[in-house]
Amino acid sequence: MDCLCDEILQLVFYELPDPSALTMVSRRLLRFSQDPYVRAHYFLNHYGPVEAMYQAMSRGKLVTERVLDILLSSGAHLSRYLAQVAIHHFFYTQSHFIKTSWVREVPLKVFAHFLLLAEERYGEIPRGKGEDDGSTFNIFLKESRLPPHLKSVGWESIKSLMETYNFIPFSDRDPIMAQFPLALALEPRLLPYAVANGFSLDYKYRDFVFRKMFERPSPASEAGPADIAHNVQELCNLDPAMFVTRTVAAEICMEAKSNEIGYTALKKLDKSGHLRFELSTLVEDLLGTFLTTRSICTSNTGDVILRLFGDFPSADVSVRLVILVVIFLQAESMHWTPTTIRAKFEGLGIGIVTRKDIVNVLVNPFIEKYTYIEEFALREVGMKEDGSKGMASEQFEDLVEEVAAKCLEIACKGKLLKRLLEAYPRLKDRIGHIILQRYQIQMEDLPSWEDTACRPSYTATLCRDFLRYGMGEVHTLESLEPETLKQEPAEELSSDLEDHPISDASAATTRQPASGLGEITQETLSAMIRHDEIAPIRSRRRIMYTYGPSDSSCKLKYPADAMPVGKLAKSVFGARSAVLAVFMTHAVLNDNCGMLHHYLMYNDGSQSNTSSGRVPVTLKHFQLLARLGRAPNFYVWHDIEVGGEFYLDENDHLSKNNVVESPLQKKVKVETPQPNTLSSSPPTSSNRGKKRPRRTAAVSIRSYAVPDSDDEAIAQSDDPIDDYEEKKVAKESNLQLWIKHLSLLLKTETRKYNQIKKQLEKAAGPDTKIKVNKNDFIKSLATNLRTLRKIDAERRSEDHIHPGDEEYSEDEDDEDYMSRRKKRKTV
Repeated sequence: MDCLCDEILQLVFYELPDPSALTMVSRRLLRFSQDPYVRAHYFLNHYGPVEAMYQAMSRGKLVTERVLDILLSSGAHLSRYLAQVAIHHFFYTQSHFIKTSWVREVPLKVFAHFLLLAEERYGEIPRGKGEDDGSTFNIFLKESRLPPHLKSVGWESIKSLMETYNFIPFSDRDPIMAQFPLALALEPRLLPYAVANGFSLDYKYRDFVFRKMFERPSPASEAGPADIAHNVQELCNLDPAMFVTRTVAAEICMEAKSNEIGYTALKKLDKSGHLRFELSTLVEDLLGTFLTTRSICTSNTGDVILRLFGDFPSADVSVRLVILVVIFLQAESMHWTPTTIRAKFEGLGIGIVTRKDIVNVLVNPFIEKYTYIEEFALREVGMKEDGSKGMASEQFEDLVEEVAAKCLEIACKGKLLKRLLEAYPRLKDRIGHIILQRYQIQMEDLPSWEDTACRPSYTATLCRDFLRYGMGEVHTLESLEPETLKQEPAEELSSDLEDHPISDASAATTRQPASGLGEITQETLSAMIRHDEIAPIRSRRRIMYTYGPSDSSCKLKYPADAMPVGKLAKSVFGARSAVLAVFMTHAVLNDNCGMLHHYLMYNDGSQSNTSSGRVPVTLKHFQLLARLGRAPNFYVWHDIEVGGEFYLDENDHLSKNNVVESPLQKKVKVETPQPNTLSSSPPTSSNRGKKRPRRTAAVSIRSYAVPDSDDEAIAQSDDPIDDYEEKKVAKESNLQLWIKHLSLLLKTETRKYNQIKKQLEKAAGPDTKIKVNKNDFIKSLATNLRTLRKIDAERRSEDHIHPGDEEYSEDEDDEDYMSRRKKRKTV
């Protein structure tokens, strides 16, 4: 360090937060650090000109008169506001945001020199409580929403503070720093004076500034759309980094009905070319986001959507579907007739509503009733054979069948599907046939867990957990493409659709926002302003606001109180049907906890036996999960632990339960399963007062001696007691069968894993160590098999101590029992 020149040492000092430790290395460094020029420029370079004086006054032992003179002559910012706060803090007269000793460590002689410098620059300095420049600035902000004649502090006063007395927040800890952009939003003409004082507006405050400029004015305010547009233009002209982003513009559009002044000002800016994007494109992108969010169901949002579409018509296919859904939702709440609905479509320039539009509307996740849609389709959609307008009943039934088939893959469409099944009873057989034909999963249909590229992306079609993963792909580009009309399409379609041909890049796919212009959200301007205001700014207290409904609930991808299709299928087809076996397979593969709980543990009350209302778990489920490398769900293991029956696959339990299958209908005949031979719990009845157990409970002693003629009768007797005991020993419980087959499956999967591991180690070379982790299925199976074996051992122990299959008789005495036992023995 002693060999470095002074210029290099200065650069080293400037980078250190606290150079005091470096000054103790050598005498040269200590003398170098005591130089007033080095000290002054350390604060300037390390903290910047705005905070240099504030930080220097906090190091009282380092500051001298010469250091203060060099700081001011080198460009350090000194405002009258800083001098006022320093006076209050040094003499303990007023408590500001500073909680440390700060200027109190500065020697009195040096502080007097500081006051002299401030007095030479600004003259007489107000020192009373509430007379500092910061208090004046806060009053200006509080009175910002008052009429001009009621304001005690006008913008000219703040301009004088900035221009004459160099007012600016001198520290990031100053609460005024967070409020300073608000003053620029209220009066953009203050920005040049703030920039001249060294203030640089952080980009994170940009959206906040423009939000406050477009905020809905108070009733007493005289500001109009032209005034807001003018202020925005002035601010954008003063600083090239200041511009209205797509985020703020979308928030203003969300208040098109409630904030008419701000929305009109935004449209004026769009016409004058002061926006960096097309407002029509922004509205099109914004409307496309409502296709898969719950907010489309609220009446206020629906009115905003129709207002935006009326001002900026769009030919985008997803926007068209959004408008159709909104109209039918409003028709249901307001009880519109088909004629009224048609008038609404014509007023918006939607054009002809086709059969494909009706299908897309019914398939939408947030449509749960179909009555008004059916009435409209029967009167206004298509053409009948006799030339009249509307669909025939047979045509609508075909449409309903198509909709029901699509609703099977949309897990939240249970309510609509239930209503369709009640209105069209023949639909049940058709749905069952479709499920068995399309959605059965075999082993070869699944990707292997060895293929890491396919494993994470695989999802079974039915029984998706929409609470966790949403709806998936409900609408595709192909399904949203307009249907070709056969009768004069050029005359029927509106002029807006002709002027804007539909492009391939529709809103059905995710749009990428323009670079640097911000993302589009469905938040309103008022909600975001309240969010900015309640954001914690260090220790300053804020007032908590609430605005509108919960934002998180409005953005959900599924309707409120949705009925899963899998739950409906159980009530319609029965727990022990072939159709439910398909749904069970999909639920297991998708790890749908809600459906597995309903299938395995829920009893709807209509079943007299709990097991008859339970969908069986089969070994095939484990084999499919083994191929995917996924861990079985907790409910699957729990079902086995509590005594679930063992089945190889769905055909096994369907045949054992006498399920008769036909191409179009499944008739289920459920038999009450026989109790297990091994009791899962000790008998609850008391043993006191009972007779000696029958021969069936006695321990038989077998002899290997060859019977003689006298024992021939005994050797050839067909004692049912012996047959029962032999069958009892030979028969395995359901839990033992599960343990047996799952152990074999674990061995098979472990063998595959070891082979893959050896291949990778061989390919990597002898000196390379490769760690190959076991997949989730092997880990889960190995862990839970130990638990199952432990449970089986406990049940065996309980059955040995408390035999649950003992039979007692009151008409057999002890002597008869002992004689029968002696006769059984062979000497």
